Amino acid sequence: MTAAIKAAIKAEDLKKRYGHIQAVDGVSLTIETGEFYGILGPNGAGKTTTLEILEGVREPDEGRIELFGLSPWPRNTKLLPRIGVQFQASSFYERLTTRETIRLFASFYRISAREADMWLERVGLSEFAGVHAEKLSGGQAQRLSIACGLVHNPELVFLDEPTAGLDPQSRRNLWDLLRDINREGRTVVLTTHYMDEAEILCDRVSVMDHGKVLRTGPPAALVRELDDTVRVSVESGLVSTDAVRELLAAGNAEISAVEDDGVSLTLSTRVPGPVLSVLAAQGALRGLQVRGATLEDVFLQLTGRELRT
Repeated sequence: MTAAIKAAIKAEDLKKRYGHIQAVDGVSLTIETGEFYGILGPNGAGKTTTLEILEGVREPDEGRIELFGLSPWPRNTKLLPRIGVQFQASSFYERLTTRETIRLFASFYRISAREADMWLERVGLSEFAGVHAEKLSGGQAQRLSIACGLVHNPELVFLDEPTAGLDPQSRRNLWDLLRDINREGRTVVLTTHYMDEAEILCDRVSVMDHGKVLRTGPPAALVRELDDTVRVSVESGLVSTDAVRELLAAGNAEISAVEDDGVSLTLSTRVPGPVLSVLAAQGALRGLQVRGATLEDVFLQLTGRELRT
């Protein structure tokens, strides 16, 4: 009989305090092998501290943590070849080129120079191989950091805001890379402030705030639970707000708000079908957009809208 596959990560009631600040307050997570998992939260939510505890970089004050059934703390040398880490902020040895840097990290795991150079190509840094690492742009340095964390082909990858500072093209290219390494069977855990990134990449996410996990689930399921209104927009001027209210009332189409900013007429409803039928009957579908709730709406509902510093 085949033995059951252990979860890649199992954390129970993790806690970490810095002085009067409770950075992590009873976090419990189970992340399955091969899963792409996101940890979301505003600044100061405890994401990075949680990730560092999971990585075995930081000791929790309380709680239990296992990676592939093994404790990562104190530093477990059996786990080191199996995990890869990209920190939120990275620094490289001065006077080493990009190629020399990736080859240095590869040598720690007895990975060949040829394989190391292949990772430079995968993250789009081959043309900068001869550039000193400290001369790279912020986005390029971020990609080098990720390559260094992946060069030994780890089973479990931790990424702390991997696309921060990247331009849209680089960000999309990196998404493709992260999808590829996940499809190859690796477990990927990342923190991010980009809700679209989490929706596109993650099988499941946990939303954190004030050191606690507020909600966990697949992004689409969390959005459905929100049960928010759908916003139907058409080009302004096709039909007046008063006329559309009368038509919708006559057709028993429920709307909660009508807005016309001179560019778009937007109707908020929980039942978009009748609204679309009324607009279609009036020939008022030019510029049509239908927007439902997103993971960002879930995030804001759970964590609030006030600015965090």
